Amino acid sequence: MKRTPEEHAARFDEVAPEYDADKSDEYRACVSLVVEHAVPGPDDVVLDLGCGTGAIALALAGDAREVVGRDISEGMMEEARRKADEAGLENLSFKYGSFREPDYDGEVDVVVSNFAMHHLADDEKREAIRIIGELGPRRFVLGDVMFFGEPDPDEPFYDPEVDDPATVGVLADALTDAGFALVAVEMVHEQVGVLVAERAG
Repeated sequence: MKRTPEEHAARFDEVAPEYDADKSDEYRACVSLVVEHAVPGPDDVVLDLGCGTGAIALALAGDAREVVGRDISEGMMEEARRKADEAGLENLSFKYGSFREPDYDGEVDVVVSNFAMHHLADDEKREAIRIIGELGPRRFVLGDVMFFGEPDPDEPFYDPEVDDPATVGVLADALTDAGFALVAVEMVHEQVGVLVAERAG
């Protein structure tokens, strides 16, 4: 991780009020794909890690029994709570938690995450995916900055000062090691994609 969790949290607290208005087409495409692939049922609990302002959580709330959001930025979660209240959604909750310490020990059927894991170094991503696997979901949908080929250093989609994206291969290996089978790969951009993994066996 190129910055501490506290530094990341402070940065996202600052931009939270304008975060939704300042997103790229690629980000929005990932949101749509993560929602499309998550497909929770009416009895399912969804855990959204790095939930931000709740774009994924709110979109899934109508289909799931419960959606649990975790983020390190209180400012982002305040926006998520506000939007949930405005929409009249009562099966959503948001609380501090990180990838490697999600602070959640309940049942979970589907885990989703969008544009958050790229802040972790590769070994930290591997640990985070292992922890997600131990939570026991049948499906994990990850939308993020990721490299499908050799990234063009002159045209990075990400901010090299704060972001640390992995290759698709590194993420696929981590998912396999955590007991998942990769069932879909969606390339949105050469540096952005969505991976869909299901419990192996």
